[in-house]
Amino acid sequence: MTNIAMIYYSGYGHTAKLADAVTEGIRAGGATPIAIRINDDGLIGDDDWYSIETADAMIYGSPTYMGNVAWQFKRFADASSKQWIRQGWAGRIAGGFTVSASTVGDKGETISWLMTFAQQHGQIWVGPGQLPNNALGSTPADVNWTGFSTGLMGIARSDSTPDQGPYPGDLAAGRQYGQRIALYTSRHAGAARKAA
Repeated sequence: MTNIAMIYYSGYGHTAKLADAVTEGIRAGGATPIAIRINDDGLIGDDDWYSIETADAMIYGSPTYMGNVAWQFKRFADASSKQWIRQGWAGRIAGGFTVSASTVGDKGETISWLMTFAQQHGQIWVGPGQLPNNALGSTPADVNWTGFSTGLMGIARSDSTPDQGPYPGDLAAGRQYGQRIALYTSRHAGAARKAA
């Protein structure tokens, strides 16, 4: 069984709710999720760093604030420079997710940043692989109703509680994404074992 570390920051609980959905999907996909929530000071514990070091894959998550990741996530990313210099995370599966209050909300910029971060570490990015629900009758209850393709993007309106957002379609997309990451991590780990 593979281990998937999900490292994320959540300011108001909405990103954590999407992380929970991704966790459900990872578990349903037959992998072991390791949820690591970055604290409000942008820090994680030594045990968390060890869990990341020993994980088969990583999923990164942050709310979109001012068109990018939260500073707390950026602090974690900057602290990973020791792993970067030795390419300690290279060759591992990676993915990412974000939440904003607006339908667009510049979430694509955050996902692009997370992809760049993963690529700097030499990781293999896996997107959601979900077709968009873009017909006239599509609603927030549909999977990928906003049409993302590079990473998982959820919407939680600015006056919503975590019980109200992200939308049901976003949470369903999160579960599917977790399963997809688990599947590709398992395939990748199996291929690596055969090659060894």
